[in-house]
Amino acid sequence: MQEDAAEPLPFSEYLDADKQVLLRWGFDEILSNITIELCVNTTGWVGFGLSPNGDMTGADIVMGGVNTDGYYFGDYHGVGKKMPLLDSKQSYSLLSVTEANGKTTMRFKRSIKSCDVNDLPITERPIKVIYAYGLMDELAYHEQRRGTRELNLLNYIPRSIPSTSSYFDMTIVNFTIPDKNTHYECRVMEAPSFATKQHIYRVEPLIEHVDLVHHLVLYMCPRHVNTTFQEPCFTSKDDDVCFQVIAAWGIGGGDFEVPENVGLPIGGDQGDIFYRLEVHYNNPTLIAGRVDNSGLRLHYTSELREHDAGVLMAGLAVMQGYAIPPNATSFRTYGMCDTSVMKENSTDLQVFGAALHTHLAGRKVRVGHYRNGTQLGFMAMDEHYNFEFQQTKNFGKTQSLKKGDSLMVECTYETRDRTDFTWSGLSTQNEMCLAFLFYYPASSMSNCISFPLMETLPSAVGASNLDEAYQILSQKTWNEEAITDYEKTLKELPQLFLVGDSENNYYFSSGRLADMMASPTPECWRTPSGSGSGPSPGPSSSSYRLHMHWPLFTLLWALRYTW
Repeated sequence: MQEDAAEPLPFSEYLDADKQVLLRWGFDEILSNITIELCVNTTGWVGFGLSPNGDMTGADIVMGGVNTDGYYFGDYHGVGKKMPLLDSKQSYSLLSVTEANGKTTMRFKRSIKSCDVNDLPITERPIKVIYAYGLMDELAYHEQRRGTRELNLLNYIPRSIPSTSSYFDMTIVNFTIPDKNTHYECRVMEAPSFATKQHIYRVEPLIEHVDLVHHLVLYMCPRHVNTTFQEPCFTSKDDDVCFQVIAAWGIGGGDFEVPENVGLPIGGDQGDIFYRLEVHYNNPTLIAGRVDNSGLRLHYTSELREHDAGVLMAGLAVMQGYAIPPNATSFRTYGMCDTSVMKENSTDLQVFGAALHTHLAGRKVRVGHYRNGTQLGFMAMDEHYNFEFQQTKNFGKTQSLKKGDSLMVECTYETRDRTDFTWSGLSTQNEMCLAFLFYYPASSMSNCISFPLMETLPSAVGASNLDEAYQILSQKTWNEEAITDYEKTLKELPQLFLVGDSENNYYFSSGRLADMMASPTPECWRTPSGSGSGPSPGPSSSSYRLHMHWPLFTLLWALRYTW
């Protein structure tokens, strides 16, 4: 049997020290399903489970294999040291099971949040996975062919250490944090010189003052930048032109490691490159005298991966004049990336991860994906955005961004505790709406953003100029109707689309924002009959043979079983 087996799965781990049992998986958080593939060096039965404690009791289990009658597969639950019981609800859908070159490979799918009482929900916390297998297709005691590992299936970091691994740090140096609410400090520095290309595969934050450091962004500078300095951001011409994002960290986040087939390039043909580290300090209690050396540690290897990776900043341009009204339970802003504006890039970009970013008022962030004017779905989404926990995450799958596609970043804000406008800006009390998207192969495109043509706002609100428009808006009573009308007004204004490359060439166009579909609300699902989800029906089927062997299997399991 083979169905939907060609879909690549981005994550993999050997579950045993002898590398006989390989687990691959991928997931779609938005549609709330996970695909798992178990590949074992055996021609017998194979089993996989999720366990609350690492053994069989209470475990959520699937078992299957290939025999002369075809295939067999079923969804079970563990009830102690005896044969697992077949679930009345078959929550797993078998996609394929094959036997070749002495290996059995079984691929299956289920919803991330299962409502079956005999299934375990998969969350962003680590979970214990268990496995077992036999040498024959007649189910019998597995002897020592079993084991357990703890994995974070939805927030996986590979933790690979190449044999040539090393690192370098890019940090602020001995900076005394000012006793003011918000400060951006920048350091432009030269990266180590490498005669041949290296690949950065892990970015590790080095945060000295977790209560004051809000976020870090590392940018690569254009080739003409060759001066080092450290000073407040946005005050130097060199500081102002280094905008090719290489890495980003937000408050509450941790290490970020790219998938094993990609790396962020450094050295070789790039020559000597300068980088700008931007550190945002948030100091609302005006603490004085702290000296900081925070920054990023970049782990790299000479063992080059298949693809060079890049980072694209998309969303609403951080520019003056964009105001979010007070007293809003839910106010949405939009920034659109139109890749057709870019004149040079013609290669499909494979997007594999993202960091979503707003400030204190942010509650949700969604990144819609459009092609030929139609929304395909969502590239990324966080409907429970937490300012204190901003993490760069690998997607569970890779999504193709084709030349001409558009991305729209939508941010939802709550301002019920505010009495004045919240303006777009750099301070933590201001707001941003950005998505940092990690992709391969690397291109020259560095940022892809939009902003409303604010000179068209006065006529939309009955004013003759911008000052009069903001005066009218400031005198409004911001009830639900007024907030909804203003949100619609901003969304319908003509937009300026901007795409910038690594040498700070900018390409412009104008247009309108697209509409965004409602978020999918996937329910716990049961695999429809006939999809290959459960044991094959009929007296000649493998499931019948499996049932015929239960008495022997149960006895052996009870006598010797420890999963």
